[in-house]
Amino acid sequence: MKTLISWSGGKDSCFALYKSVQQGHQPCCLVNFVSEEYNRCCFHGITNDLISLQAESLGIPVVQYPVPADMKEYESRFKKAVTKLKQKYNAEGMVFGDIYLDEHKEWVERVCNEIGIIPVEPLWNLPVISIINEFISTGFKSVIVSGKADLFDKTFMGRIIDFDLVNELKSRNICVCGENGEFHSFVIDGPIFNKKIEILESEPVLKEGFWKHWFLDIKKFQ
Repeated sequence: MKTLISWSGGKDSCFALYKSVQQGHQPCCLVNFVSEEYNRCCFHGITNDLISLQAESLGIPVVQYPVPADMKEYESRFKKAVTKLKQKYNAEGMVFGDIYLDEHKEWVERVCNEIGIIPVEPLWNLPVISIINEFISTGFKSVIVSGKADLFDKTFMGRIIDFDLVNELKSRNICVCGENGEFHSFVIDGPIFNKKIEILESEPVLKEGFWKHWFLDIKKFQ
C-alpha cells in the first residue's frame, strides 16, 4: 500500500516509517507540519532545513505545511493537506508513530476516516522498552532536541539516545519513549539513511510559554 508518513523528524515517526516498510508498505511522501509562530517543526523545534536534510538522506520527498496552535484550525489544515497529497501520490494510507495514548489514536482514526485514508500504526500497543531497545539495536541514532524544564536541565539537550540514557529515564520513572511529551528527538542516522547528519554547532535554549521547555538550537550541520 502506498502511504504518506506523518513526519516530525523524531524517533517515533522514523521508527514507524521503518516498521511500515517491513510490513510491505511503500512510503511516497513525508508530511511535516510547521508552527506558524516559530517557523519550526511543531513540538520538536527543528528547522525546515534539517527536516529537508533528513528527507534527502532517506530518499523520500517531504512536504511542509504551516499550522497554528489552535487545534480546530490545525485539524482543518491537516485534512486539506493530506487530501491533496493523497490525490497527488494516489496514496491509500498514512503512517503514524503513536504508541499508547488513546486520545491520539482516536483523533487519527476519526480524521483519517473523514478524508478516506487508512491509518497505519506500526508501533501501537508495543511495550515502550521493546520499541526503544529495538530502535537502538537496529542502529538508529537520535539526539534529544527538546524536553520539559521541570524534568530535565540543559545538559539533557543534545544527548544521544542510548542504553545508558534509557536506564536513566527508567530510574526516574519517565517514559523511555517520551510518549507524554516529556522529551522529543531528532534522528541523525540509521539503516534507512543514505548519509549521517552531522551536528556541528548547537546550544540549549530555554523557552517559556504554557510550559517551560529546553530546546536544542542547532546552528550548524551537514
